[in-house]
Amino acid sequence: MLLTVVAFVVLLTVLILIHEFGHFMAARKAGVAVEEFGFGLPPKARVLFRRGGTEFTLNWVPFGGFVRLKGETAIDKRERNTPGSFHQASFIARIMILSAGVFMNFILAFVLLVFGFSAGRWIPTYFQMSDMLSHAERGIISLKTGVVIEKVLSGEPAAIAGVPEKSVLLAVNDTLITLAEQVSQIQENKRRVVYSVLVGEGDQATEQTYTVALKEGKSGVVISTFPRELSAPLRGVGPSMLLAIREARIMTEQTVYGIGALISSLAHSGRVPEGITGIVGIAQLTYTSVQAGFMTYLRLVALISLSLAILNFLPFPALDGGRLLFVLVEAVTRRPLNRRFEAYSNALGFSVLILLILLITFYDIVRLF
Repeated sequence: MLLTVVAFVVLLTVLILIHEFGHFMAARKAGVAVEEFGFGLPPKARVLFRRGGTEFTLNWVPFGGFVRLKGETAIDKRERNTPGSFHQASFIARIMILSAGVFMNFILAFVLLVFGFSAGRWIPTYFQMSDMLSHAERGIISLKTGVVIEKVLSGEPAAIAGVPEKSVLLAVNDTLITLAEQVSQIQENKRRVVYSVLVGEGDQATEQTYTVALKEGKSGVVISTFPRELSAPLRGVGPSMLLAIREARIMTEQTVYGIGALISSLAHSGRVPEGITGIVGIAQLTYTSVQAGFMTYLRLVALISLSLAILNFLPFPALDGGRLLFVLVEAVTRRPLNRRFEAYSNALGFSVLILLILLITFYDIVRLF
């Protein structure tokens, strides 16, 4: 349990610090003064050291971190216009500063994915068996397939013969079966066949045979191909980078879909849909990944890092994407925004985000019971 707590705190703290480090480096590069780089969240416990005009602090809440840029939230015009202020930087510089945190989270996720697919021999994410078979043919994964009887239709030949559902179809007429398509080919123009099936799991599994009288070449079962044995070879950096790009695309699509599903569900029913998790859900995933091993934990870190990047880039007040939107509006209109409006918008956006986090956390807790 203690290991899970440590892993959870490390996960979120590292992701947030990496994000804030991106803002820090971009601001320094653009000549914007970074007044504070905080480890943890306020209140401040102590000043660790000062370097380059930046105060590095340790804060009492041992979670995450932050950077405080000179004049970033200032409303007073004189404060905004002082040398080294965020608002004195060019539009391009401000865009780079606001995008740097997201960029660092993307980079971290990509590096972890490349490492995982090479040294960790990770299995890519698949939604279609055809993709899995294609990768197996190309040597990206090692795969042995089997055929499972998903459903036995009532009153049909297989049901009459007593063929059990959820059993593995090993052979038809002594021909080994590894793909679902084989079954219809073997049964074509035959009046009856013998099914050899594996019933049960592990040490309790037994092989049984059933004679099935066919009806127009069909036995009345719903079958599908599934991976019986799945592993990955040791890959080089090049192939691992390609797999990392593919995995990042899939993760991005899933995150965007999840955001859309959340908005739609909240608008229609006021409920948080299944699959959307908050702090409690991430803690559960951390526990599961720690139990599975270090490489599984790293895969979770990559997923959360990528999700954090996408969420932060949304054009919503208080997020990096919302602040970026304000800068882009200024760049297009060539007129400074009303700073009070910007400050109130960010405050309102932050309040909405806190309420949303609390709502998601509530549903996380409800699902525990």
